[in-house]
Amino acid sequence: MWVRGIRGATTVENDNEPEILQATSELLERIIQANDVEPEDICSVFVTSTHDLTTTFPARAIRQMAGWELVPLMCSLEIPVQPSLPRCVRLMVQVNTEKKQKDIHHVYLNEARILRPDIPSVPKK
Repeated sequence: MWVRGIRGATTVENDNEPEILQATSELLERIIQANDVEPEDICSVFVTSTHDLTTTFPARAIRQMAGWELVPLMCSLEIPVQPSLPRCVRLMVQVNTEKKQKDIHHVYLNEARILRPDIPSVPKK
C-alpha cells in the first residue's frame, strides 16, 4: 500500500461563507467519488485558499461532513504569485491506496480547470 496525493481545486464567485463551504464540500465529494476512497483511507487533507477568501476556513466544510471528524486537516494561504487565479480553494488529499499513480484522478472544477488543462474533468457518478 502507498500514500498517494490527490489534487483538486475549485473557485467561488464571491467571498461568502456558504459559497466557500459548498464549493469545498463539492470538490472533496467529487475527489472521493472519482477515486473510490472512504474517510478511513485518508491520511490527511491539506487545504489552501487564495488571500481574497477571508470569510471562513474552507476546511470547516470537510469537518462538517459525516465520517470526517477524525481526519487531520490543515489550512493555509496560497502563495500570492501574480497573476494567480482569484477566489480559489485547493485540496491535497493524501490517501492510503493500492492504486498506481496513473490511476489517481485529480479534480478541477469551475474556473480552476484552467490550472490543469491537461487533466480532463471527472464527471459526477
